[in-house]
Amino acid sequence: MRNLNTLQKADPQQLAKFIQGEHPQTIALVLAHMSGKAASAVLAMLPEKLRGQAVVRMAQMQQFSPEMVQKISLILSRKMLSLGEQSRRGFGGVKAVADLLNTVDSRLSTTILEAVEQDSPQLAVSIRNFMFTFEDFLEVPEASIRELLGQLDKKSLGMALKGASEDLKNHFFKCMSTRAVEMLKEDMESLGPIRSREVNQAQQDSIALARKLETQGKMVLKNEAEDAFVV
Repeated sequence: MRNLNTLQKADPQQLAKFIQGEHPQTIALVLAHMSGKAASAVLAMLPEKLRGQAVVRMAQMQQFSPEMVQKISLILSRKMLSLGEQSRRGFGGVKAVADLLNTVDSRLSTTILEAVEQDSPQLAVSIRNFMFTFEDFLEVPEASIRELLGQLDKKSLGMALKGASEDLKNHFFKCMSTRAVEMLKEDMESLGPIRSREVNQAQQDSIALARKLETQGKMVLKNEAEDAFVV
């Protein structure tokens, strides 16, 4: 392995055994240098407690200097060459963790997030927010959308939809009466130009409410088509 970027070519099972004795920070750096598919395979094979610790550090990771990357890579392999980086690069972070967890089995993702939540509740919320974006409502079943509409402030919905795609707008409109759609469209037009941060806030408020309803068992945010029923 000439550098950390080539780790994704290694056998996931062998690599998991190779790094599970390392410090969680080192494991986080390795995962951050791998593709989502390769990293998720390795993550699934790590001990449960270590998975949570590594994910927490990966989410908190912002930058690593080339010198630190090289130092850690030498610990992993004495024959590993210098990365050759001359400037700081960003690795990991909350978005990287969210992308990683989106690729793993939903049950494993839930277990990892629960472990993260015990260590840092706010970090777990940030990861969940990146795992589900406003455009992801396009995949939410109509029954769940109707449940959300029943509790969502219409002005907030109008602001949120101002920055949505036409497909997503239509997905919401399908779950509303013709009269309600007409009124919402009128409200959206009357809003005029809106600052992007206000639209983003409205969308985040909608997501927060949806997550609350999901916790209460009133909404489904993700179709688990591959889940089997036990009879």
